[in-house]
Amino acid sequence: MKLDVYKVDAFASELFTGNPAAVMPLTEWLPDALMQQIAMENNLSETAFFVKEGDQYTIRWFTPTVEVALCGHATLASAHVLYNHLGYTEDAIPFVSPKSGPLPVTRNGDKITLDFPCAPLTAVPSMEPVLSSLNTNILEVYRGTTDFLAVLESEEAVRNFVPDFERIKQSECRGIIITAKGKDVDFVSRFFAPLAGVNEDPVTGSAHTMLTPYWAKALNKENLTALQVSPRGGQLWLTLQGYRVLIAGTAKTFLTGTIQLT
Repeated sequence: MKLDVYKVDAFASELFTGNPAAVMPLTEWLPDALMQQIAMENNLSETAFFVKEGDQYTIRWFTPTVEVALCGHATLASAHVLYNHLGYTEDAIPFVSPKSGPLPVTRNGDKITLDFPCAPLTAVPSMEPVLSSLNTNILEVYRGTTDFLAVLESEEAVRNFVPDFERIKQSECRGIIITAKGKDVDFVSRFFAPLAGVNEDPVTGSAHTMLTPYWAKALNKENLTALQVSPRGGQLWLTLQGYRVLIAGTAKTFLTGTIQLT
């Protein structure tokens, strides 16, 4: 069996920046165990698989170790593949996730915009689990569906933070987002998810379903600009619309190829 594969740098204005994702269009679903093995072999933070089912595209995402409920950069990468390699001509793509529901995507020029549900934000009264895992000065902590959000005092504190991944694994969540007000953008962030097989994710769309509601309220504005300041880094344009977040970015194709399974 041969399967097409694309490697795309998402939330990237040029190659070798942003977050690389593997994208695998399928005509029918493979066994879950096989998709997990392919994601492990791809060895990227996410591999996206999608199948056209009726008038929509069902999409799923796998890290090298687990399937996840929501992934922004691999969804953006999948849309980029449809628009630029598979002859998709409509401006809107009706993606749907079995675990996260409808995830419509649109394009405007070179920008691709994801429409994702906001994650819940619950203030954590005791910051001890996060304090002990991060060992840095934290102003506030919130819990989402799967992640912690820790607000630090400055952009420099976010950029200079040195993670201890073994301690972060003990925080009993998928991952930890650290964030602060930005200098040249509204806010900056980094994301660590060692329990999901991704020590530091370069640019994390799903994290911005927590970050956008927080900073929209903190800064009293609905339209925001953000940088994820990982070593690769990437820029995002964000809009809070009620209980949804619009997450826009650009992408670049790095590789097109074929996977040989037999």
